[in-house]
Amino acid sequence: MTPLRQRLLDDLRIRNYAQRTITTYVAAVARFAQHFQQSPDQLHAQHVRQYQLHLLQQHASWSRFNQTVAALRFLYAVTLQRPDIVTMIPYGKKPKTIPAVLGRDEVMRLFQAVANPRYRLLLQTAYAAGLRVGEVVALQVTDIDSQRMLLHIRAAKGHKDRLVPLSALLLEQLRDYGRRYRPQRWLFPGQRPDSPLSIGQVQRIFRQALRAAGITKKASMHTLRHSYATHLLESGTDLATLQKLLGHNQLSTTLRYTHIQQPHLQQVRSPLDTLPGRVPLPPRPPEMSPCWMLEPSSDASPTLTP
Repeated sequence: MTPLRQRLLDDLRIRNYAQRTITTYVAAVARFAQHFQQSPDQLHAQHVRQYQLHLLQQHASWSRFNQTVAALRFLYAVTLQRPDIVTMIPYGKKPKTIPAVLGRDEVMRLFQAVANPRYRLLLQTAYAAGLRVGEVVALQVTDIDSQRMLLHIRAAKGHKDRLVPLSALLLEQLRDYGRRYRPQRWLFPGQRPDSPLSIGQVQRIFRQALRAAGITKKASMHTLRHSYATHLLESGTDLATLQKLLGHNQLSTTLRYTHIQQPHLQQVRSPLDTLPGRVPLPPRPPEMSPCWMLEPSSDASPTLTP
């Protein structure tokens, strides 16, 4: 390990950055150095600009682009003490997209598509408490407070603890799971009982369930958290309460869910529907109609079952 990389690691650790952030920043700086085949302390603002243009030419995602910017700004501002370069490293303007959300029936289909009861319960736990993937794999048996009906989420994003309500239905399922599998420390252990399931494995479990359920939305494990928040808003939960449940520092972060949950927009009639003497179009044959054109089912949503 080079002295510069060690200094960067030390600076990040001193400031108590999360391990995933440390790994991401170090990797981003390493890619920057490899691109020019030089140590970053020998590179200048024009090199950073060239590298940013290179990322754009490679069609890097805006998340990766801005992670690289954050890593280089930290490197030059803190580790190398060159703030003049920091002012020359702009963030990219990330498009403001609306995250995918699963409907309640889609959530049920997703759970029903998971044959392994341990994996099914993990997905149900993430949805029932609105957990990030890193939070659900980090759950320990002692984090279940059945007396107060709470889940204790420890050292979440920003090294913050929080408490979330524990679903009565989920508690019964967790008790059945505990009697059957006898987890010791980790609620969802990996192949080795002394370590939890990896985040990568959980993401693979989710993708397999998504395909098995026939859900074509662009979704990830984080979609369960989006769905949790949206469904709570639809049920009447206020934004301040939702902010605490999700562990957001800023209310503005929680406000994004108001762009997803807007039932009043669904009540607006298109002016096409109000034209006088309009002639309805003949319906397509059923076999030619894609699923999004079919009438929604009137069946009630099923209840959550293991």
